[in-house]
Amino acid sequence: MSIELDHTIVPSRHKVESAKLLADLLGVPWSATGIGPFSPVFVNDGLTLDFIDTDEDFPIYHFCFRVSESDFDAILGRIEAAGIEYRADVRGPMDMRINTDYGGRMIYWNEPDGHQWEMLTVSYARDPRRSG
Repeated sequence: MSIELDHTIVPSRHKVESAKLLADLLGVPWSATGIGPFSPVFVNDGLTLDFIDTDEDFPIYHFCFRVSESDFDAILGRIEAAGIEYRADVRGPMDMRINTDYGGRMIYWNEPDGHQWEMLTVSYARDPRRSG
């Protein structure tokens, strides 16, 4: 059996604004409303991020998106056009640099609720001989 992540819930203070921002940056579809109390971002055919409003404290989540070289360029262009600061290292300063340490390109940025997004072209977390 193949196991794939279908969706996850992303806690937010402003679900519609947060969902729209991420969808716009990634260039993927989204909806202000979905099933239940969610504002879904349809990352790909198999993954949805369901943003939900909450007044409760929540941890800061980290999500990493592996993209093609051309998608990286397009998404980075939208990040820069939106005036969003980014960084080359997970805990580094907002240096507006691209990390190339692992054979590809990667950046990190934060959304208004503090969640950390990462975009990379080559996974450093997987052995490329086993990736599918």
